[in-house]
Amino acid sequence: MATVKNTSNLLSLVGKSLNRRSFSVSKVAAAKQMTVRDALNSALDEEMSRDERVFIIGEEVAQYDGAYKVTRGLWKKYGDKRVIDTPITEMGFTGIAVGAAMAGLRPVCEYMTFNFAMQAIDQIVNSAAKTFYMSAGLVNVPVVFRGPNGAAAGVAAQHSQCYGAWYAHVPGLKVISPYNSEDCKGLLKAAIRDPDPVVFLENELLYGVQYPMSDQALANDFILPIGKAKIERPGKHITIVAHSKAVETSLQAANELSSKGIEAEVINLRSLRPLDMNTINASVAKTNHLISVEQGWPTAGMGAEILARIMESETFFHLDQPAVRVTGVDVPMPYTKSLEAAALPAPKDVLEAAKKLLKVK
Repeated sequence: MATVKNTSNLLSLVGKSLNRRSFSVSKVAAAKQMTVRDALNSALDEEMSRDERVFIIGEEVAQYDGAYKVTRGLWKKYGDKRVIDTPITEMGFTGIAVGAAMAGLRPVCEYMTFNFAMQAIDQIVNSAAKTFYMSAGLVNVPVVFRGPNGAAAGVAAQHSQCYGAWYAHVPGLKVISPYNSEDCKGLLKAAIRDPDPVVFLENELLYGVQYPMSDQALANDFILPIGKAKIERPGKHITIVAHSKAVETSLQAANELSSKGIEAEVINLRSLRPLDMNTINASVAKTNHLISVEQGWPTAGMGAEILARIMESETFFHLDQPAVRVTGVDVPMPYTKSLEAAALPAPKDVLEAAKKLLKVK
């Protein structure tokens, strides 16, 4: 009987311990995971609640909850005056957003894809980006242009272009290209609060992906600084620099390299303008090798800019081999699935570039 009693006590204790542990794990899992879509939605909700000047404008952002459901629930919460559906006229509603920003409001202008924002390029560049300078600093334009950028899946050439390098070319704009949920929440909140026009380049394929969120990132006051890169994976043998979905490609390649004894440092740029060259320079000084990875085209791309800046700086003398770029292929995006895959950088492309630089098989 004593044995049975002790066993019962033991089972009771184990059961209580398991229950506590299960509760703890489930609580952490529930609190720490968030999709990119929900992170963006949370950022918009928090900033609209914080500042009544913030409003959202674009196609299907209100009653339909957004083409990608990023604005889900906001129209019901804030009403017609702050979540505004527009006709299909990018030039028109972008002009409204820019004018509202000049008048002191803080609009968030959504595009179904940044390919369609080409219809409004005059408003983005000539009206938004240049006004602060042309007014001698008298007129701020605190507007955020946001939406999916770059390749999605099976949407062909007119929906798949990466505009990171285009907008980063323009003085007066700040350009953000986030990767995970923390990036999206912290940087979108920073963009909405910024006094200058910000181009916020999301990735359609990442909207539904869950990433861990720290307790700090879940807080309402979480902000990330614009212009500061993040080391996603520390390493000592080679530096890999990327933004948006190319960070995922780079991390996958880094894991493969690790199995071969090569530790790659992966830098998530987060911001394309301003560009955090300090973080890149410090990493290259440590690893002596550099690869830039992007889904955009090679000619005049972000990789070309980064390599040029390295070439013009003291960091050049730390390189043991010439820095290289891994990019999308220099063609309009094919529609065919097999050709689409061939047109985008894959982990194996980064892996081969790293092995070639480090002279390993």
